[in-house]
Amino acid sequence: MAKVERNLIEPIGEVKLKSPKMELSNGLNKIKTNMETFFIKKGYILLLIGFLLGRALILAKLTPFNLPFFAAVYLMKRDRAPLALIGLVAGAATLSISDAVLTFGSTCMFLIVYRLINKWIINEMKVIPIIVFGTLAVGNLLQVFIIEQEISIYDGIMAGVEAGLGSILTLIFQQSIPLISISKRKQPLKTEEIVCMIIMLASIMTGTIGWTIYNLSVEHIVARYLVLLFSFVAGATVGSTVGVVTGLILSLANVSSFFQMSLLAFSGLLGGLLKEGKKIGVSIGLLIATVLVGMYGEGGGILSKTVLETVAAILVFLITPKGLTTKLAKHIPGTSEYAAEQQQYMRKMRDVTAHKVAQFSNVFQALSNSFKVNDQDNERFDDDGREIDFFLSNVTEKTCQTCFKKDYCWTRNFNTTYDYMREIMQEMDRNDGVISQKILRDWEKHCTRSNKVIDSIGQELTYFQANQKLKKQVQESRRLVAEQLLGVSEVMENFATEIQRERENHHRQEEQILEALQEFGIQIEQVEIYSLLKGNVDIDMTIPYCNGHGECEKLIAPMLSDILGETIVVNSEECSSFPNGFCQVTFGSAKAFVVETGVSHAAKDGGLVSGDSYSTIELGLGKYAIAISDGMGNGERAHYESMETLSLLQKILQSGIEEKVAIKSVNSVLSLRTNDEVFSTLDLAMIDLQNASAKFLKISSTPSFIKRGKKIMKIQASNLPMGIFQDFDVDVVGEQLKAGDLLIMMSDGVFEGPKHVENYDLWMKRKIQELQTDDPQQIADLIIEEVIRSRGGSIDDDMTIVVSKIKHNTPKWASIPVQKRKKA
Repeated sequence: MAKVERNLIEPIGEVKLKSPKMELSNGLNKIKTNMETFFIKKGYILLLIGFLLGRALILAKLTPFNLPFFAAVYLMKRDRAPLALIGLVAGAATLSISDAVLTFGSTCMFLIVYRLINKWIINEMKVIPIIVFGTLAVGNLLQVFIIEQEISIYDGIMAGVEAGLGSILTLIFQQSIPLISISKRKQPLKTEEIVCMIIMLASIMTGTIGWTIYNLSVEHIVARYLVLLFSFVAGATVGSTVGVVTGLILSLANVSSFFQMSLLAFSGLLGGLLKEGKKIGVSIGLLIATVLVGMYGEGGGILSKTVLETVAAILVFLITPKGLTTKLAKHIPGTSEYAAEQQQYMRKMRDVTAHKVAQFSNVFQALSNSFKVNDQDNERFDDDGREIDFFLSNVTEKTCQTCFKKDYCWTRNFNTTYDYMREIMQEMDRNDGVISQKILRDWEKHCTRSNKVIDSIGQELTYFQANQKLKKQVQESRRLVAEQLLGVSEVMENFATEIQRERENHHRQEEQILEALQEFGIQIEQVEIYSLLKGNVDIDMTIPYCNGHGECEKLIAPMLSDILGETIVVNSEECSSFPNGFCQVTFGSAKAFVVETGVSHAAKDGGLVSGDSYSTIELGLGKYAIAISDGMGNGERAHYESMETLSLLQKILQSGIEEKVAIKSVNSVLSLRTNDEVFSTLDLAMIDLQNASAKFLKISSTPSFIKRGKKIMKIQASNLPMGIFQDFDVDVVGEQLKAGDLLIMMSDGVFEGPKHVENYDLWMKRKIQELQTDDPQQIADLIIEEVIRSRGGSIDDDMTIVVSKIKHNTPKWASIPVQKRKKA
């Protein structure tokens, strides 16, 4: 009980012991949350914006902001429109009562017109600016007519100008209001959205014209603060844009502030260029621009006031929370925060995709397990005898039910009769219907209807064997599906693992490579490193057009070979079609070994179609496969079977499924797709081009030979042809090859072709030993020619021989030493 009380008391003590810093942070967060709820969620920020826009003027006379703002709010946030209207009327009332009445009247007229034509409106976004244009034009003309009893050309022009501005501002506010009223936005800002937001902020700022603090103009302070903020967040381009737009709006609102556009634009440019100096650098840029432009703009008398306004803007900027600038930067393309946000989003999408792929892999794994065939399903008869009982019951139903000795056989001597009939059934099943004489004599002594019972067992056994064959096919179908699903599951699991591998950050290595190449005098625009793994280097470069001189192959690749410590070659190159363009080049690791192959083949009796087929397969990741398949017999059917075997094998291997599973899958397909006894052999060699290790998988194929100098090695394995048995184990023979080795693979037409030869192994080894050349094609031609000569020029079977030579991959260009380098 004491322990329980102590556990209950300790958390209470921990809650009380909060640090002052934590309490201050919690208090600030609470205030921030309350302000967001009040201004953003409840919409009172629209009331404040409406108040400032209601008192904003253009050319000291026009008020084109009121109705466009209300129309945009009414369209985007209809439930918050009353707050916007109250703010607009209150702001206009600070100018004059007539402006307030005009604002309210034009708003009412807009609502009436909108209600009247609402039924025919299809696209409100396009129609609302037209309604605003008409409402402002008619409203201004009515106001002039009521006051002056006549309308002049000047009044008509001014009414048209204000109506046109109002129509344009409506479009701008439609883009801007969602950015202000929505607190959480995931999408990046478009360029037009940024410009519209700046125009709206500058328009709101004009509502502060005439306000001063200690004789300092509020609108100038706010304008320079906006320039500082956007220059710091987005750089010189956006900063100068903000300066131009804000200065233009200020100049239209107050002609005396025309020089502000030059000041703000120059400040935005200079502050953005000094962005690397953080807030201090941007502030220095604004201060320098203020002094320079102020000296030439307004003269020394007002320079001190302008500098003080700039200092005030800088102070407000310096105390701006980092969270605000970071949040703003996340939505502006080109910023590091935006790039980090996009990278985080892509990482999340990658993880979700990898998780989904892993789930699919688990599903395929579960399906594979459900389709697996148990070992006991392969037994011909169940151990518990249920199949035997069912079999014998069908036999006795046709024979013993009408026999007068039924009671004697099945009641008094049940075990004897049952054992006799079971033994007869098993004998006939094993010996294709033949029964030994001893069992036959004993059964004739025991049963009065012995021949009838034997005939019935034979008939029932035929049905039983057909049923067993069908059951076996179903089991093999299940096994094939299970193996395929398992292979797909493994591929998807590997794919999910690859997805989750992040691209490593190679900024330091990219800079080192770029610096080393440029010091050598080679111009490089961009370097992107995707992988620096030994044997799997992947580098992309953008270089100026080289006019076909081959700089990539002759200079850059050899220098990269020296820098990275391994042979680098050009994998792909896309050159510009014009002299001033750029070339995109991909560099990768050269394989340590290459395979040179020679092939020679001949059809039976000199025909055109051979039952043998061969293939060399590039599997990626430095794997090279050589395969020979021999279809049973000769001619087109055998050729079709061998080609289908290699085609299936190639597709399955290229999908990433492991070699043994691939061969078992091909075997299952061949055994299930036809009732004819058409079989194929397979001789497969998988060579790793990085270390020259080889795997040999032989399915009823002849031995292969490796010639290393004077030494001859034989590679063989014992597996039946593909398609005979549904389930079999694949023997894999491994061998380490070396540079200069000759791998000789052949079909049975070559190996067993020599006439009057008792030991084919010795004959073939001797012929390979006597070879005076190491050219693969010459070796293939010489061996097949020797076999044909030994038979007096006749070709009694299809012949195919594939000779491969393992060679070191010698690069075309030697590496170029890079002086004073730091290896990446």
